[in-house]
Amino acid sequence: MVPVTDHVKGAEATRARLLEAAVQAFSAKGFHGTTTRDIAAAAGMSPAALYVHHRSKEELLHLISLTGHVETLGLVHTARTSSDDPVQQLLQVVRGFVEHHARGHIGARVVNYELSALSPDHLAEIQTLRHQIDVEVRAILTDGVRAEVFDVDVKIAATAILSLGIDIARWYSPDAPWTPAELADHYAELALRIVGART
Repeated sequence: MVPVTDHVKGAEATRARLLEAAVQAFSAKGFHGTTTRDIAAAAGMSPAALYVHHRSKEELLHLISLTGHVETLGLVHTARTSSDDPVQQLLQVVRGFVEHHARGHIGARVVNYELSALSPDHLAEIQTLRHQIDVEVRAILTDGVRAEVFDVDVKIAATAILSLGIDIARWYSPDAPWTPAELADHYAELALRIVGART
């Protein structure tokens, strides 16, 4: 008899394989251009095996999107609580956000550009997370304006900074002339200009 823990680990590994296959397929073909057969084949399984672990293709997209947004929210929250200085908070947010989207550009492309394929309930959940990310970034900028180290319209600047980072997922590839770390440094400088940092 196979121990229960081994069975659980095997099931978790299978789900992870299916998720990774879905990320690759959605990124290459888009959600609507991808079939469950495509995902199962990429994971080395039969189409029927997919439904043992996931109820639908949309459920896979939801899990991918949920994981990506929770990770991003954690990254932004950690950066905000890392210092009392809004300038340092912003630098850490932008560097972390940019590196995250560059290193994980394939998954980030799916997370940010396939939202319309989510069910209404799942989309509402993801929009709540996106709002929380926006709130965290706006809070940093608001603190900077109050401390008179930033001179900017908070809402517009937060949107611009997050949009710059998100768009990396659309065009970045390992053949790009910059490493994720180099991009992070350049975008951090751009962010300081966007907020009119007085340093």
